[in-house]
Amino acid sequence: MSTKVTSREEDYSRWYTDIVLKAELADYAPVRGCMIIRPYGYALWENVQKALDAKFKATGHKNAYFPLFIPESFLAKEEEHVEGFSPQLAVVTHGGGKKLAEPLIVRPTSETIINAMFAKWIRSWRDLPLLINQWCNVVRWELRTRLFLRTLEFLWQEGHTAHATAEEAEEEARRMLEVYREFAEEEMAIPVIVGRKSESERFAGAVHTYTIEAMMQDRRALQAGTSHFLGQKFAKAFEITYQTRDNRLEYVWQTSWGLSTRVIGAIIMVHGDDQGLILPPRLAPIEVVIVPIWRSDKQEAEVRKAVEGVRYELRGVRCEFDDRETYTPGWKFNEWEQKGVPLRIEIGPREVEKKQVVLVRRDTGKKSITPLEGLKERIEASLEEVQKDLYSRALAFREENSHQVDDYEEFKRILEEPGGFLWAHWCGSAECEAKTKEETKATIRAIPFQGKERGKCIRCGETSIQRVIFAKAY
Repeated sequence: MSTKVTSREEDYSRWYTDIVLKAELADYAPVRGCMIIRPYGYALWENVQKALDAKFKATGHKNAYFPLFIPESFLAKEEEHVEGFSPQLAVVTHGGGKKLAEPLIVRPTSETIINAMFAKWIRSWRDLPLLINQWCNVVRWELRTRLFLRTLEFLWQEGHTAHATAEEAEEEARRMLEVYREFAEEEMAIPVIVGRKSESERFAGAVHTYTIEAMMQDRRALQAGTSHFLGQKFAKAFEITYQTRDNRLEYVWQTSWGLSTRVIGAIIMVHGDDQGLILPPRLAPIEVVIVPIWRSDKQEAEVRKAVEGVRYELRGVRCEFDDRETYTPGWKFNEWEQKGVPLRIEIGPREVEKKQVVLVRRDTGKKSITPLEGLKERIEASLEEVQKDLYSRALAFREENSHQVDDYEEFKRILEEPGGFLWAHWCGSAECEAKTKEETKATIRAIPFQGKERGKCIRCGETSIQRVIFAKAY
């Protein structure tokens, strides 16, 4: 932990990996493309789970669990779904020393197996809406992997719902997108763009895919969460019908939505600096670390007694006391900076004598002398300041690196250097979208809900009804 992090300017990719490893968030697994989530990283994910789970339950969803293995025939029932996921599938052909009668797919997503059960559970309008969420792992056989951002196996939540009408399902898909937006901005302190995906970028099997898109410090986009209006595609494939109030038999309308451990990668790349990780207080496993300073046994006894009082005062705050004797205070300062703890408290004999502490903000490095009296109120206020300032800084960076562009040559030049979010008109043609991607490596990240003004397509010059966001992405 004492070695420095590679600077962003020197090598952004190496900087990211350094933070993941040095902050002890994760490590490489013996299996290529997989990762071990270490306790500190898992504690961060647990806080993500806790915040999101409360929001899901507040909107009426209940948690369940479905098997990791899915019969191969299930995936084949929805043609577009199987075609979209086929290149990423892991398939089990043998079990218990024998060849299986039917191969099993290791869960890449759970629409098929969950819908097989929905067909069994849903009989009448009284059973609707059915609102289910699952916290689990999934496996997608990626060729190029990176810790948290893209691994063969990752953790996520996936919501699956069934409704009586298209309007109810569409409302659900939009509502859950808003839950993700709120979580990203209020807990992760990351501003996001909300909108719809283009046809080529939507989820395999969905009618519409909605997304939240965030800008990283290298000005690339990262898809932080998606919500899908599935229409009746899976309902018809799995014969999920219900009896209406007037005794007709109708297919249900459905949604699915998910957010994964890649949001930890987003937190790193939006907030981190050349010293290491910077965590938003609302999700940080440790909000405050106390580092004591002493040079004699007498000083140690006095400082420890003062620390006991501080820890008692900070009940309810996630607080760590670092009293390891094998490391110097300076070494500890560096370690906790790399781990991104929002606030550090320094207490030495001088602070004990004056009944005060030194309070240090991780995001700015600003130090302040804070009296012991009223310390908890000051700590809580400082944590809120850090949370708000991280969001404001990320928003300012995104706005500074967002460009409204109407000329294709300028479009290509900006994408090359400095990059960012390019708001440009698009005619809606899949051909224009594909050629732009081929020529620039930029994709349409979102078709925003706002900004419906007409213009000329950035590439072909045909009529466009609005600007969309192009960017290079993870």
